[in-house]
Amino acid sequence: MNNKMTIKFDSVSQNEALARNVIASFILPLNPSLSELSDVKTAVSEAVTNAIVHGYPDTVGEVTMVAEIIDSDVHISISDSGVGIDDLNKALEPFFTTKPDDERSGMGFTIIKTFMDDVTVSSRLNFGTTVNMVKSISKVAV
Repeated sequence: MNNKMTIKFDSVSQNEALARNVIASFILPLNPSLSELSDVKTAVSEAVTNAIVHGYPDTVGEVTMVAEIIDSDVHISISDSGVGIDDLNKALEPFFTTKPDDERSGMGFTIIKTFMDDVTVSSRLNFGTTVNMVKSISKVAV
């Protein structure tokens, strides 16, 4: 099975739930386990929240989610055209946050890496950030 979709939405917190529900609906034809479904939804939630909170800290911008199913693999890209990440290596470290006063734990990228099979992050200052994720959905006999 192959399929692809793209959705664009404003960087407002309400749209994090939208992204979670859209990705869940999109991958349902693969018959994911509840654990796999939860993993993908959580990773998307973290990536979208990062785009909203860190990509556009003082303004509303656009977040894009592209998802593609290739056989039993789900490829997901979450991108923004926001402020970008100054030190990507530092940002990928567990517990690193640029917003400690906002009760941010600095675990977003760590959570994404834990729940997905492959994760890459690219960013350019003043041009935005893209998080690419892949999850293989196990083939369970029905």
